[in-house]
Amino acid sequence: MGVGWVLTALAAVLVLGALTAPGEVAELAPEAFLRIPVEALVGAAVLLVLRGRARRIAALAGGAAIGVLVIVRIADLGFRAVLARGFDPVLDLPLLGNAADFLTESYGRVAAISAMIAAAVLAVGIPVIMALAVRRLAGRLPGVRALGAVTVVWLVCAVTGATLAPPVPLASRSAAALAVSVGRQIPVSLHDEQEFARIAADDKFAGTPPDQLLTALKGKDVVVAYVESYGRSAVEDPQYAPQIGATLAAGTSSLAGAGFGSRSGWLTSPIAGGGSWLAHATLLSGLWIDNQQRYRSLTTSDRLTLSRVFQQTGRETVGIMPGTTEPWPESRFYGVDSYFDAHGLGYRGPGFGWSPMPDQYALARFQELAYGKPGRGPLGGEITLTSSHTPWVAVPALRPWDEIGDGSTYASDVEGLDAPDVIWENPDRVRTNYRESVEYSLNSLVSWVQDYGGDDLVLVVLGDHQPSPMITHDSPNHDVPISIVTRDQQVLDTVGQAWQWQPGLAPGPDAPVWRMDAFRDRFLNTFR
Repeated sequence: MGVGWVLTALAAVLVLGALTAPGEVAELAPEAFLRIPVEALVGAAVLLVLRGRARRIAALAGGAAIGVLVIVRIADLGFRAVLARGFDPVLDLPLLGNAADFLTESYGRVAAISAMIAAAVLAVGIPVIMALAVRRLAGRLPGVRALGAVTVVWLVCAVTGATLAPPVPLASRSAAALAVSVGRQIPVSLHDEQEFARIAADDKFAGTPPDQLLTALKGKDVVVAYVESYGRSAVEDPQYAPQIGATLAAGTSSLAGAGFGSRSGWLTSPIAGGGSWLAHATLLSGLWIDNQQRYRSLTTSDRLTLSRVFQQTGRETVGIMPGTTEPWPESRFYGVDSYFDAHGLGYRGPGFGWSPMPDQYALARFQELAYGKPGRGPLGGEITLTSSHTPWVAVPALRPWDEIGDGSTYASDVEGLDAPDVIWENPDRVRTNYRESVEYSLNSLVSWVQDYGGDDLVLVVLGDHQPSPMITHDSPNHDVPISIVTRDQQVLDTVGQAWQWQPGLAPGPDAPVWRMDAFRDRFLNTFR
């Protein structure tokens, strides 16, 4: 009998925890689970009406449904913690493959396989365990009077807004709210493909003759460089702004000394925390790409991208993609003549967390393979700088360009480095690494422009998205800095006058803010 009561108590704890789990990461605290769930009251009332086999079937079905909601809740909390948004059960399932790749590249294949196996076991096991828990509780239901008394307490708490762990109310309806939210989101997500097709069909630059595109930049080398996880928080959050602001100010001064000017503003990215390829697609296509389904639809279409415009206007288009470790069939859609991924860049040094190689090495290879190639024509380049990519466990040191070689010298930068799990035990240490990695990326790029940039260079440098909420202190802002760097004063004057972008590499708080999908059309209209 003692074992039976222990099992019943355990079942009650499991069901109570499942039904009262809060929807925000910041609200996760032990006392937040000590609440009265309205779903339990309704479920108990239904089960009291039923008898025998019908009650057992209803209990098993209801428990399994609660288990599914638990899985959705876990996924939702994870997405909020990492990507600063909720989980979409329709559109986010394709991201499982990207999650596996991230774990493999950041923590190793064994850790990734272990995590995926654990996730699969939980996905099957949680609904089964919850079904058995509810079936056990169904045989030990309270009487009608006891249920009525608890219901009255719930109503009083709901009316008065009573809390034990503010702002989480004692009268809980967390599971019901999640179920309603998912129920409303699913049809919207299912309709998103048709809605995107309608929006994408309108492209005012489709069919524009190449001789009517970018005529104001004829003969210019246009290079787009993305700085991973470089968002507004890096420039304005007090924990990062003093040092990164100084880096941007020093970079502006160094570039001016080499004859380069810069103008800066803000773009609002469609994503935060991860999913860089969605931001890249948004910038280049002029469409809002905030999920994988839209990305697939886009990259199987004939939408005109900026990189294809570079190609059509006589530029050799090159992609430097150190974070890409698998084939990239989308290169044909984007209009990239040649690209160099993690395997094609010839790196022989250590990895730096997720980033396979330091940004300065990637820029050195861009210089060797494309920009500095003798006798070349105009260039359209796209460079992805990955050193500031999560998990921020190691920051390379800036080196003289002639000492980079094949990257093997970077081995000294990771000697004696703590394991990622040790580093992540200290959030302040992670935030410091994040700041230093952004500084490194910016310094690498400024150094490359200063040493190698030519008179015809027009560099567009921007962040792809804000980092995870842990870094941004839960900021809901999705803005990223964007700058244009060039020696061409006419380009700088045009950007300053037509776009009202501010001088220097650091946009001020009052600098213009555009949605990222607006950039393609503004760029093509301004320089047509």
